[in-house]
Amino acid sequence: MVFPEAAPPEPDAAEAGRLLFAGEVEFLKGVVAMSGLPPADRAEVCFAGRSNVGKSSLINALTGRKALARASNTPGRTQEINFFTAADSHYVVDLPGYGFANAPVAVVEKWQRLLKQYLSGRPTLRRAFVLIDARHGAKKVDEEIMSLLDRSAVPFQAVMTKIDKVNKTELERSLAVTRETLARHPAAYPELVLTSSEKGDGIETLRAIIAGLS
Repeated sequence: MVFPEAAPPEPDAAEAGRLLFAGEVEFLKGVVAMSGLPPADRAEVCFAGRSNVGKSSLINALTGRKALARASNTPGRTQEINFFTAADSHYVVDLPGYGFANAPVAVVEKWQRLLKQYLSGRPTLRRAFVLIDARHGAKKVDEEIMSLLDRSAVPFQAVMTKIDKVNKTELERSLAVTRETLARHPAAYPELVLTSSEKGDGIETLRAIIAGLS
């Protein structure tokens, strides 16, 4: 199958993932310009997703902290590139939500410009995780960020969120749409991660993947 679901991690990889997020995971800074980026001195992964895809909830579940990333019901609330430190080896980066951002056009354009600069100019960025709502599958707005990642030569991996909100038939339909979309993008990593922030599905797998990127 093209873009199969990532297998659960081997015990050693699972433990490395657990240890990475068991220690100190802290908010470092919010960045609004390239000049504010922290030193590129460790492996970095970023999370991208359209507004209200469940990005903050996933980061909180991943790190085991209830309010590390601020969840908001207001689309487009995250207006900065937010950096978090995991142990002393990784940055976890929360990108501004894209799509129906509830913000003035000039502000949205500024975010998009910063996003493009960040993606194309960050040498330690190992992988982007593109979050896709399992209730809908990949949409046109998701494909725009995928194309940007293609052009920036940043490998990305699709992460399905909210799989607990759909039944098996709906999930299969959503996966089919997403796989069809991913097949058009050369930077797409050939495995999907299926997650539920509420139930904990896929969290161990995602932690192990991040820990393995050094």
